[in-house]
Amino acid sequence: MRCYAGEKIALFIDGSNLYAAARALGFDIDYKKLLDFFSTKGRLIRAFYYTALVDDQEYSPIRPLVDWLDYNGFTMVTKPTKEFTDAMGRRKIKGNMDIELAVDLMEMAENIDHAILFSGDGDFRSLVEAVQRKGVRVTVVSTVQSQPPMVADELRRQADYFTDLADLVQDISRGTQSTKNEPDFSKAQSILFRDEVADNLNEKTDYVP
Repeated sequence: MRCYAGEKIALFIDGSNLYAAARALGFDIDYKKLLDFFSTKGRLIRAFYYTALVDDQEYSPIRPLVDWLDYNGFTMVTKPTKEFTDAMGRRKIKGNMDIELAVDLMEMAENIDHAILFSGDGDFRSLVEAVQRKGVRVTVVSTVQSQPPMVADELRRQADYFTDLADLVQDISRGTQSTKNEPDFSKAQSILFRDEVADNLNEKTDYVP
């Protein structure tokens, strides 16, 4: 990853997409370590984390995860999920945060030098191109080590730099001993993202090495 001393950095984390990539690589992310790691790469201005939430439950099992991130340096961007029935008649819950991420990145472009996007979603290619025209360098973090690869070829080509998540495992992976009072991220995220992960892992990315 190419970062310059003193440059202003912001992280934009597509929660379900990053979780799917980490799961495909077989590790859990330690979000405190992730924040600490990128804080050493420049002036970390903001770390956004995007996720939809099920709001029709008296108690949500992923609420501790969201609250922990909110209290530990992340700017949480959430909205209620939407329920629908697929072609097979199965009840599914979805929550797309692409618009929220795009709006925040465009607004932050005037105040940062380097945007680090944790997503392999090809829909972000035009967004990356737009902020590049404003003078912002963009690094995409995803992986080509999974089967299928998690990053769309058009997004990887558009980015100034691409960092494979597999190369960050030693720096951001969760050890056997979790941080005190830290919720079980893996369990919480598996509940939150189970439908999105299935879609991400089965999605055709048109990746070309």
